[in-house]
Amino acid sequence: MAKIWREYRGTLLLFALLFAFRSAWADWVTVPTGSMNPTIIEGDRVLVDKHGYGLRVPFTLVHLTAGADPKRGEIVVFDSPRDGTSLVKRVVAVPGDVVALEGEALVVNGQRARYREAADDPVHGLLGTTQAQDPLPLREEGSGRDHDILLLPERLSRGRYGPLRVPAGMYFMLGDNRDNSADSRYFGFVPRRNIVGRATRVVASFNPERYYLPRTDRLLLPLE
Repeated sequence: MAKIWREYRGTLLLFALLFAFRSAWADWVTVPTGSMNPTIIEGDRVLVDKHGYGLRVPFTLVHLTAGADPKRGEIVVFDSPRDGTSLVKRVVAVPGDVVALEGEALVVNGQRARYREAADDPVHGLLGTTQAQDPLPLREEGSGRDHDILLLPERLSRGRYGPLRVPAGMYFMLGDNRDNSADSRYFGFVPRRNIVGRATRVVASFNPERYYLPRTDRLLLPLE
């Protein structure tokens, strides 16, 4: 062991620093599901800013600095309060907000989001299995950061929820694909300490329906 340490300590230290950097500062995650369609699609590799919400001790949820708090409309990566699985969703309500869904329309603090037809056609980039479900892309406005969402009229989901007040230290998350997302409607509020970081852009994307060939149109695509 001593001989191995002498010969490879530089490499081992490099890997240790790399993993610590990815744990506490920045990392990327692979998105395997369509719960954030049309904003994020299956096969995207998403860059995660982990220090913006507070610098953490590597490999733990212990924060060394407070950092900024997540805001409505931001896309975040967090550990599911149900089973610890790493998830990517959008923050739609912060501590103290009263949140509800009325026929899949988002209502926060009594203000109902506005919906209109999406300006561009985000459906063409989705997987064929999703396109076959006659998806309806809409622009959601007035609920934080304006963004596109997706409805799947042929799929049943929890379109009515609340109203409920978000407790202190908790956040309410939704997937942009409202009819195909396991989110706070099902596992409840997400504690602040479970939020790992903010998803900022797609660094690369590989199409699982085309032998994982790269999608060049999504290279370095901002998520803001």
